[in-house]
Amino acid sequence: MSDRPNARSGGGGEGRMSGSPFQDVGDQHLATASADGIVAVDHRGFIRSCNPAAEVMFGRPAEDLVGTPFGFPVVAAETSEIDLLAPGRPPRVVEMRVTSTTWQGERIHVAALRDVTRRKEVEHDLESALERQTAIVAVAAHELRAPVAAIRLLVHLLRDHLSTNDDEHGVEVVDQVIHRVDGLQALMRKLLAASRIDAEESRSFPERVAVLALILERLADWGDKAQHVKVSCSPDLAVLVDRQDFSEMLTIYLENAFTYGSPPIEVRAAEQSGRVELRVCDHGPGVPAEFVPHLFERFSREPSARRGVEGTGLGLWIVRNLTEANGGSTWYEPTDGGGACFCLRLELPRHPDSTG
Repeated sequence: MSDRPNARSGGGGEGRMSGSPFQDVGDQHLATASADGIVAVDHRGFIRSCNPAAEVMFGRPAEDLVGTPFGFPVVAAETSEIDLLAPGRPPRVVEMRVTSTTWQGERIHVAALRDVTRRKEVEHDLESALERQTAIVAVAAHELRAPVAAIRLLVHLLRDHLSTNDDEHGVEVVDQVIHRVDGLQALMRKLLAASRIDAEESRSFPERVAVLALILERLADWGDKAQHVKVSCSPDLAVLVDRQDFSEMLTIYLENAFTYGSPPIEVRAAEQSGRVELRVCDHGPGVPAEFVPHLFERFSREPSARRGVEGTGLGLWIVRNLTEANGGSTWYEPTDGGGACFCLRLELPRHPDSTG
């Protein structure tokens, strides 16, 4: 080929690493025996040498490869993936790691090529399986919402009837059923939120939201349990956030406090350094220091958390994702004197329009 540099003047055998940047005999043996393809490329992008594994990858012998353009950009200390097409072979995905060395007085790039086609196929299969699983979970959780809501309504009506007739034992039994139904509703809500995040279907539409009003709205969901929760928040404080997302964040933080913490529970929100910071604090056992870095990870549950308390390990992960989708952040602080404080930070509204 006319565009080839004179790379084979020493004989056709030079292409197979005998005239290679691996000057040490041991290095040459390693390169020759390597299952990874190894290609030496000069500063003009032409192949100067290659090992047997590279011959197999390219479907051509070394004497045909040496002196031809490599065809891929090589940058020292960079790892990339390339699509490799070889005569008579299906397309493959190859991971390329590049290093540099000096050979025969010139700078040479050495590209190590590893066929990762099978790994990519497995990853694709896993992603497809996860997508199918996510879709199934989302459909199941969505379809169950209406019947579970109907069950909850009927059970509450039964409780009212038993209470009217002074059936204390019956009320206790029904209260246990209500607790289980509430837990099922919370699980379905989290599964739906998680499936939307997994499917990248969670879209945030930030608006101006009155913080105190939404805090009180979410506390009302807890009935009598929320009577002694201390709330510290200016009536005028507003935040720029998707209202549904913010509602979910508050719900999960409150669930954590009521489930794993101990009273008194406090909800504090205030403007700090041009942003809104919200904290939900309790005076329970707190979180062991070694577990704090894992709090907001998916399926993360602290082993010594309240024994017998069921949980998915999804809640705080959902809060983190929703908060970040709204341009905010989440973190944990220990409470003075013991306890846990779960925090989030969100943006202030940009314009003084009406609050939601």
